[in-house]
Amino acid sequence: MSEAIRETRLASGLRVVTDPMETVETVSLGVWVEAGTRHEPVAVNGVSHLLEHMAFKGTERRSALDIAEEMDAVGGHLNAYTARDHTAYYAKVLKEDAGLALDIIADILQHSTLDPEELAREQAVVVQEINQAIDTPDDIIFDHFQATAYPDQSLGRAVLGSEAVVRGMERDTILGYMRDHYSAPAMVLSASGRIDHDKLVAAAERAFAALPPPRTSSTDPARYRGGDFREERDLEQVHIVVGFDGVTYQDPDYYAASVLSTLLGGGMSSRLFQEVREKRGLVYTIYSFASSYDDGGLFGVYAGTGEDEVAELIPVMCDEIVKVGAGVREIEVQRARAQLKASILMSLESTSSRCEQLARQMAIYRRPVSVAEVVAGIEAVTPDDCARVARRLFATTPTVAAIGPLGQVESYEQIAARLKP
Repeated sequence: MSEAIRETRLASGLRVVTDPMETVETVSLGVWVEAGTRHEPVAVNGVSHLLEHMAFKGTERRSALDIAEEMDAVGGHLNAYTARDHTAYYAKVLKEDAGLALDIIADILQHSTLDPEELAREQAVVVQEINQAIDTPDDIIFDHFQATAYPDQSLGRAVLGSEAVVRGMERDTILGYMRDHYSAPAMVLSASGRIDHDKLVAAAERAFAALPPPRTSSTDPARYRGGDFREERDLEQVHIVVGFDGVTYQDPDYYAASVLSTLLGGGMSSRLFQEVREKRGLVYTIYSFASSYDDGGLFGVYAGTGEDEVAELIPVMCDEIVKVGAGVREIEVQRARAQLKASILMSLESTSSRCEQLARQMAIYRRPVSVAEVVAGIEAVTPDDCARVARRLFATTPTVAAIGPLGQVESYEQIAARLKP
């Protein structure tokens, strides 16, 4: 991030942060709300995502068409997404249209009407989205993996919710959720590009004057358990995820886990890619991942393979997972560090990436985190760190999720036994 980053907390509690880029002609700005799937009661699972959709369906002074036409008229882009721990509403526009983007985002977050007819239509749209995810096995497998890792708790529930719950969601329920979670202290207004911090602060004070007062709320703490999920389907491929308890954002091993994931399955030179795809031709896609939360995390490996190949794949994949705990070479760590640093530095060329990174840092760490600090954290990771963290993570109870023709997939007990050093 730029040394020119500035942050201001308004009297309401809204945090405003900017990362100026004087050499561009655009601005990316948005509001990140610290409310997502894990903040939902089980009876309304999916309300965060449905609310995100409904926010664009009309306000007290704009129809859904007005919102679309105003952004298209200036060539801007307006979008949103829902995650398990936050929801984001963001736009990218030319620098002279930043005020319009801010006004629209403030409008939809404070004055959405949630028209009943629009709600009925959007419930149908979200149900289509749910069905599309179900029909996409390499997508829905991660929902099943998450639910198995974190059973019977909000962190394990699907972002989209279920068809029955979404169709039964009432307008007052959505409005109540919005009042409870969309307060100023739970929001970060982030902007990057050709933007003036002081002007944005002044505009934000005017634009976000109608946010509800903060209310006390709590979330279920992350309780990783692990276990086994299987769904027999008539598919061409078996989709499988094997994972473990991971690290939090604040964990001292956070950077080591990221480097470990990269060298294990993060690129074409990674161990899994080379051994499983290049040497044996068992998969088209295989990769590892490390995801974190404030109070938990997951580390895992995904692979998609044929019904006949899965019997060979699983032992090889498990063997590579176990071997990384026995030691890694300096050259592997160097490559992984270089990949991570390059990804971070390349993202700095995008106003959108810088805007989102800054917002997420404010939500997670309550402060901007400099590029130098991130790079230093990556550079400090040693081969011994990677092997130690691998042993730490892979000693936890495994989570296995599989979808497809499962006749040749080993039992959970067999896979768990293979993952013991």
